[in-house]
Amino acid sequence: MSAIPRTSIALLLTMAACSPPHYDVVIRRATIYDGTGVAPMTADLAIVGDSIVAIGDALPGKGTIEIDAHGKAVAPGFINMLSGSDASLLQDGRSESEIREGVTLEVMGEGESSGPVNDTVRKAYTALQSDFKYPINWSTLGGFLDTLVAHGVSTNVASFLGAATARIMVLKWDNRAPTPAQLDSMQTIVRVAMEEGAMGVSSALMYTPAAFAKTDELIALARAAAPYGGMYISHIRNESGELLPAIEEVIAISKAAGVRAEIYHFKAAGRDNWNKIDSAIARINAARAAGQEISADIYPYDASATGLDASMPPWVQEGGYATWAKRLRDPATRARVKREMDKPGVTWDNAYYSAGSADRVLLVGFKADSLRKYTGKTLAQVATMRHTSPEEAAMDLVARDGSRVSVVYFSMADANIENEIRQPWVSLCSDEASQAPEGLFLESHPHPRAYGAFARFLGHYVRDEKVISLAEGVRRLTWLPASNLRLSRRGKLAKGFYADVVVFDPATIADHATYDSPHQYATGVLDVFVNGKQVVANGEHTGSKPGRVVRGPGWKGSGR
Repeated sequence: MSAIPRTSIALLLTMAACSPPHYDVVIRRATIYDGTGVAPMTADLAIVGDSIVAIGDALPGKGTIEIDAHGKAVAPGFINMLSGSDASLLQDGRSESEIREGVTLEVMGEGESSGPVNDTVRKAYTALQSDFKYPINWSTLGGFLDTLVAHGVSTNVASFLGAATARIMVLKWDNRAPTPAQLDSMQTIVRVAMEEGAMGVSSALMYTPAAFAKTDELIALARAAAPYGGMYISHIRNESGELLPAIEEVIAISKAAGVRAEIYHFKAAGRDNWNKIDSAIARINAARAAGQEISADIYPYDASATGLDASMPPWVQEGGYATWAKRLRDPATRARVKREMDKPGVTWDNAYYSAGSADRVLLVGFKADSLRKYTGKTLAQVATMRHTSPEEAAMDLVARDGSRVSVVYFSMADANIENEIRQPWVSLCSDEASQAPEGLFLESHPHPRAYGAFARFLGHYVRDEKVISLAEGVRRLTWLPASNLRLSRRGKLAKGFYADVVVFDPATIADHATYDSPHQYATGVLDVFVNGKQVVANGEHTGSKPGRVVRGPGWKGSGR
């Protein structure tokens, strides 16, 4: 065989060097909102593997997948700061309702987290499972997140360590302060979780046993997360009459522990408290001006969703569900609970009172088949059907259902939602499980935020009401939460960042889920990529499950 002339080799090398590059994905002629809030630009975006490799005008070369995004917005994947999808993702890893809105990262762990667990916690959590039955065969928070990914998920997942989880592991459901040795054990639980990649420490102080924790206990737990770069995030102690003192507590914890802090689903609940939102915003702005990193997230609806436990005082719930249900069968206890349900809580947050009346409390989820006939009815309607008072009906339902009973409370003002959205430190959450209009999901009647929070934010408040610009709206869903969480290579469209990318039509993106008919997908999101893999193509799920665990800044493993 004759040798190839050197001139020919040089020519081949020159041709190879000049050959246009090949990409896995190229999104062409896109209006790119990079996540930082700057004005958009028209450009192409190229992906190779799990990363963005180029952004520029008329990129040369071809992609295995080519998408013409002319007239469409391209943004980083949206971050859900409060997802309740722990169990639903084990049931259906596709995360249909969230991914179809452009959510590529679900952050879990409000107050209680799915790990760590000991035998006591595992037994209790298993007993409370409703439609979705699954073995709790992990012991750590990191183990839970790894289990999700091994099961297969379409979105990325992350979690906070629940302060109540640490408390239950050490103190069970008792209303007492930890001893110094017990507090040290709780701090050790925090440190281990941070090294496994937890985002920080969360609390949900409206609920038991979290409500039993005093401020100094929460400072100690947040302080344990501080060296790892973790943050403190809280469903604050009171969102109604005592809203301002509850915000002061968050600010005090942040300052004393030396950590960033965020308020979950920031709101003023109850008509009598709507005028407090300006003072609440002013206090947060003052803390920020003084150098503290305080932020908040919201869901863009005028109703919350939680349980009937939020309508009853903490003392009756001490000891866990079984003890609570037993107390509710005692006539003297019932009389006392009824009296306390009918007045504003001072030492606790009374969601029933904040709603204003029983016809503003919607029952949406039961564990017992015999009670499912009440799904979608108001507490007032059920009380009439059962020939009793609304307070007695609520106690009866909890005592019989085997759960706290899921409900929706109509208690917020739309004008306040717009005011909250105007604050540059407010991001977004769903505060709901990701689901689909099929199978076991149809056994419940979720808050419409499960299907529409992000689309409603971009469609109604950004496009239609023009509360903020689209560039700023995208920042709230992407770079703002990514920065608050201290995430690496996520939340922005830039070379070298992970390819979590959303293509959507800003002219048509809309939510369709309602309180009467919640199982309806949002529309307007056309394509979604997670870690470079296409999960939504032309508005339909591809079946791909490329989601990963996203670890916090204290992660001791390799990579994040």
